[in-house]
Amino acid sequence: MTHSPLHRRAVVADAHNDLLMAVSARPPEQWAAFFRERWLPQLTEGGVGLQILPVFIDDQYLPEGALRQTLRMIECAHVIAEGNADRVALCRDAAEIDAALESGRIALVLAMESMPGLDASVELIATVHRLGVRVASIAHFGRTPLADGSGEDATGSGLTSHGVAALAEMERLGIVFDVSHLGASGVAHVLELATKPVIATHSSARALRDHHRNLTDEQLRGVAATGGVVCVNFFAPFLADSPAGYTLDRLLDHIEHVAEVAGVDHVGLGPDFIKEVFDDLTPPFCEGEQTRGLDPKAAVPGLEGPAGLPSVTEGLLARGVPEKDVLKIVGGNVHRLLGELLA
Repeated sequence: MTHSPLHRRAVVADAHNDLLMAVSARPPEQWAAFFRERWLPQLTEGGVGLQILPVFIDDQYLPEGALRQTLRMIECAHVIAEGNADRVALCRDAAEIDAALESGRIALVLAMESMPGLDASVELIATVHRLGVRVASIAHFGRTPLADGSGEDATGSGLTSHGVAALAEMERLGIVFDVSHLGASGVAHVLELATKPVIATHSSARALRDHHRNLTDEQLRGVAATGGVVCVNFFAPFLADSPAGYTLDRLLDHIEHVAEVAGVDHVGLGPDFIKEVFDDLTPPFCEGEQTRGLDPKAAVPGLEGPAGLPSVTEGLLARGVPEKDVLKIVGGNVHRLLGELLA
């Protein structure tokens, strides 16, 4: 794909790509080379300059193996960076992110999704911070010792006492709090308590697709009020309720809705490209497997992976979105947020 001049000039930030799941599934001696061969060309083709890498622990490791797998995936990220130091850098602060971008390398930022393995041991958040984690959420679909995920919205539960302590500890350390996957009452609780900007790394608009993983207009405004950023999820079933709506136009509708409700300074991209990860990790005999009632391999055509990201820039420009706003949406806002919080 030929990048537009604007896309080439932009700091393109992807706030959520689970590629560590696929890379860490290989033997450790293959990690750096597999990333270089499989994922680096896609990130380069997509123009990605800033990539947040979540550590997500699959159900097969829960609960006993969660901490071990967490450490293994963190080590995988370090090995990827060390083995591809000419092309990527694992960044711990704003200066390192800017240095990577200025040198033409991709800035990688480690994140944690739900933090299983740490659970109520809030003191271990400092440990993973030492290892490079700079973004984290405290729940996935279900219940954790810190909070309920969005799949448990019926409980009406906010953060537990350990969850409240985790939020305070993350703010103290300089770890960006991620509200994606958090239950509705938990999001409200975080917005009440937060003293620093928060991020939603991969959440779309509930007003356009009524799914508990998406954020309501009130929540969008709440994240913006903290100074935070909502990064729109590309996962097709969160964009529309049928395959007819799995389109680039529908994705652009979500992006524009978030921009209109939260403000153009508070919207980014959180693609959640999981099709290839599931293709890699799911045996052929499981084809068509459903995850929480959704097909994990459903994708917007042309946006199955990072290489398709230039089409988002082109689509926004075609809709008449001003260039300065497109630059903010495709990565400028996330870059700014990390610059502020990881200073």
